[in-house]
Order: sequence, then structure tokens, then C-alpha cells
Amino acid sequence: MKALRQTLRQQRRNIAPFDRIRLAKNILSQVQKVIHFHSRQKVAIYLPNDGEIDPKYIQDFVNLLKTNTYLPILAGKSLQFAKIGKNFRKNRFGILEPVSTQILKAKQMNIIFMPLVGFDKHKNRMGMGGGFYDRTLAFKKNQQKFKNPKIYGLAFDCQRLEVGKISVQDWDVPLDKIITPSKVY
Repeated sequence: MKALRQTLRQQRRNIAPFDRIRLAKNILSQVQKVIHFHSRQKVAIYLPNDGEIDPKYIQDFVNLLKTNTYLPILAGKSLQFAKIGKNFRKNRFGILEPVSTQILKAKQMNIIFMPLVGFDKHKNRMGMGGGFYDRTLAFKKNQQKFKNPKIYGLAFDCQRLEVGKISVQDWDVPLDKIITPSKVY
């Protein structure tokens, strides 16, 4: 699994800068096919790291609708979500996080977009291996009554495993959809 994760991470890092911009714009059009945003929603995105697809155009679009946007912040071994403001600091992984803003739990979010390392045709996902999103969203796995948040994985098409299946653990939280620049799974 470690070797596969490294291979997939390298594939996404190898995408040329011009292609990254084009593909990030394309993912917005795919997102718009399946999600109808409105101003009262709380939407979590992420800041791209390690070659992840950039949700910048999704963020720009939801900001035009006056939707509240949040970023994940580390809270021990889980995540909380901080409203995007003007002040940021780097967490222990070197990723910027908002400071001095409203902080919400995952249960309070309407939509969470998360980055992926890889995925298969069954919508099984592979993350970076830290389990932060799975611990944060464990309540969705154990109780079917939670309609929100909707969880959408964002990835480049090259991150899909064409052959084989990603092994699923008991603690893995399934995604509602996986969205790439060319397709919605």
C-alpha cells in the first residue's frame, strides 16, 4: 500500500502547471453538475498540498454565492473546520490554517471537499495515510441518520486505479461522490 501511495502521489505531482490550471477549472464544471450551492451552506475546501488538485475555482464560485467557506484545521488526531479569514499559520505538516475565525465540527458542515491520493471504480479512496478525515467523519459511518455533511473527494483522473481495488478498512468512511476533471463517480 505504501508503494502504491507513493506512485500515485508522484503521478499527481508530475502534472504540468498549465495542465493543473486547466484541470482545476474543469473540476468546477463537474462539481456544478451534481451540487446546487446556496448562500446558507457551510462548505469546506482545502489548500492544495503535495500535488493535490486545486479547489480554487470551486472556492471562487461558492464565494460569489456568498456561501461560507471553511478549511480543515488539525485538532489532535482529527480535524475541525475554520472559516476562511485573513490570518493563517502553518500546522505541524506545513499546511496553512486559518486563525482567529469561527471553528465548526464536521457535523455542522453541509459539504466537505477532500483531496485524495487515489481511488478505484468502487469509490474506495486512499488518503495520505494519517486517518484525519476518517476519524473526523466516523460519526457518518456509525449512524445513518446524518445526511450532512455530503463528502466529495476531488482528484485528477490519473489517480484512478484502472486495475485492482483499494483495500477498505473498517474505519474508512465512504464518500458520497468522487469528482475528477472529466467524470463524477
